[in-house]
Amino acid sequence: MKRDFIHVTDFNKKEIYDFLDSAVKLKKRIEDDSDDYKPFYGMSLAMIFAKPSARTRVSFETGFFKLGGHALYLGPNDIGIGKREAVKDIGRVLSRYNDMIMARLFEHKHMLELSESATIPIVNGLTDYNHPCQIMADLLTIYEHMNSVDNIKVVYVGDGNNIVNSWLNLASIIPLNFTCLCPEGFEPDSKTVELAQRASFSNIEITHDVNNATVGADIIYTDVWASMGQKEEADSRGKIFSNFQVNSKMMNSTKKDTLFMHCLPAERGREVTDEVMESSNSIVFDQAENRMHAQNAIMLNILNKS
Repeated sequence: MKRDFIHVTDFNKKEIYDFLDSAVKLKKRIEDDSDDYKPFYGMSLAMIFAKPSARTRVSFETGFFKLGGHALYLGPNDIGIGKREAVKDIGRVLSRYNDMIMARLFEHKHMLELSESATIPIVNGLTDYNHPCQIMADLLTIYEHMNSVDNIKVVYVGDGNNIVNSWLNLASIIPLNFTCLCPEGFEPDSKTVELAQRASFSNIEITHDVNNATVGADIIYTDVWASMGQKEEADSRGKIFSNFQVNSKMMNSTKKDTLFMHCLPAERGREVTDEVMESSNSIVFDQAENRMHAQNAIMLNILNKS
């Protein structure tokens, strides 16, 4: 039976750690010019982009190519998923041509429909609900810098969006101390919070207390205040989120040598200052590079390649 990568909760703790181990090894092999490792030779990856993205396209396309395969970009004008053509038809047609589908979509229900209809593995490149590939890249980056991922304290600052939902999903599998520091009315999905809170090995906090939430943080993480599809709210959100900017004062409030993360693109001067982005504690660009390595590990796993 085919296996998809739709939610991190589709995998157990051992499998999540296996992804990390595989990503570390793959990264070394790609950096070794003498290692001609091409497990995707002769294979094709169809990439559906209802939501455009530079990092997602480049990391998947380059990663699949570096491992010997061919990636095909299908933009918003190529496939009107759920509009011009039924999702189930797209899934079945692309399955006749390709070995795998990566999709970056708005509606999460379309990802689930694609998974149901396709006969080849599906990788979730993002939906409005979650962003599991990003969280695996984040985990890899934290492991590289801290030599561990268990029981770290991550404080996410900003909107309770798909990144937060993915961290909460992860906290239901591996032990984490996760805090979402957000304005009132911008909390993450309540059912996802409950799922994480039921995991007795993780500590979950949803708070609006800017003054105290960051104490003891190993990681401070943020994202744009208005995601794609919310840009008409940018001005109003800017006022609501003004006290939630990650700046030097916030970074110093942790009382630790705290690392800074951002999934990009960043709006410097809004959710984060240029000073923090360029600081020695910023691991943002390691994080961006690791999208490719984490995704390669995911694709190898669900294609049963070694």
